[in-house]
Amino acid sequence: MTVQIFSLETIDTPTGRMRIITDDEGRLRSVDWDDHQSRMMKLLARHCGTNSFSLRESRPTSAGARALAAYFDGEFSAVATLPTRTHGTEFQCKIWEALRTIPVGHSISYGALAARIGRPGASRAVGLANGANPIAIVVPCHRVIGADSSLTGYGGGLERKRWLLAHERAHRPTSDSPQLHMAL
Repeated sequence: MTVQIFSLETIDTPTGRMRIITDDEGRLRSVDWDDHQSRMMKLLARHCGTNSFSLRESRPTSAGARALAAYFDGEFSAVATLPTRTHGTEFQCKIWEALRTIPVGHSISYGALAARIGRPGASRAVGLANGANPIAIVVPCHRVIGADSSLTGYGGGLERKRWLLAHERAHRPTSDSPQLHMAL
């Protein structure tokens, strides 16, 4: 078995210290907060295989680190086209792609997201796919909310989800999309 070597960078953000893992091609493999390192490593092992990777610490110089810093400065488009590489099921990958189409400053319910991908009865499966997303913010699972517009589970914690949604809402473009919801 070939062991992949990934770069690990950390940046300070208004929501806490963040860990960013990239491969040699600069693709994001994982993004999460320092206090969720065990969750991050578990998801990375699930997606890449146990004992199939090692991490080398490096200074925050990747495009991912720079783009995430810009995101926290209000430049949301900086993360929009970052390359990612994850290994999920076909359904998970479809959800993660759909998440990246939710406009900044907006949110959508699990059921509406399920309907958007042609699986209207799969809102619970959408929730599970959201929970397995290893790339926070760039694959914006924080933009998915409950059917009643309530904030529901988030791997980084509900306070961070609330902060991220408020941060995006404060800086979002002025045009609203009627099929999306906003909850804070």
